[in-house]
Amino acid sequence: MLCGRPRVLTLGQAVKVTVMYAKNNITQEVIGELLGVSQPTISRVIAAIEPVIGSVLADWIPDPGQATDGRVALVDGTLVPCWSWADAPDLRSGKHKTTGHNHQVVTDLTGRLLHVSDPLPGKTHDARAITDTGLVRAIDADNSIGDKGYLGTGLLTPFRKPPGGALLDWQKEFNRTINALRAPVERAIANLKTWRILHTDYRRPLNTYPTAFASVRALHFFKLAFE
Repeated sequence: MLCGRPRVLTLGQAVKVTVMYAKNNITQEVIGELLGVSQPTISRVIAAIEPVIGSVLADWIPDPGQATDGRVALVDGTLVPCWSWADAPDLRSGKHKTTGHNHQVVTDLTGRLLHVSDPLPGKTHDARAITDTGLVRAIDADNSIGDKGYLGTGLLTPFRKPPGGALLDWQKEFNRTINALRAPVERAIANLKTWRILHTDYRRPLNTYPTAFASVRALHFFKLAFE
């Protein structure tokens, strides 16, 4: 029988565990099995290291106003899914038919990621989210492009089909052009969600999400700086 003090992880192992969890979103039990420690140990390590990562790498996160200065900004919202917490009905998105957090994403016309907002409840409409996050004031709305979810915000958006009517030919062509221009921001979101913790259900306690997200955002911008 083995006896003595339980095994602990080195700092390097703790960082690797936290990044592994964020990148793959595998269960803490599996990570514990791989390293020969318990699931509670993995949980404590992740909770301790995430805020450190977010703090240490915070300077790599661009300021949205400075990052978009002089550039055309592409804006889009994305939902990061999570478990259906019964005590948090505001997380349910009617658009996506699931629960999660709304994030506002900004790129330039080449798809270079410039900003990812802090989380808002999943029910938040994009037009409300861009205001509540302060993003609409940080960027030049007149030089920014969004989808129909941003109608009325000042961003350049496609025309909406009038009730009982139809778009004119030039309006249809305009919409096709706008949609083509927006493709890079959609690719940037897909790239961001290669961090599986942002793509598959977030399973940890709801109050841990902001810190977990902040660490992943910082890691992603840090990684982009070397690509």
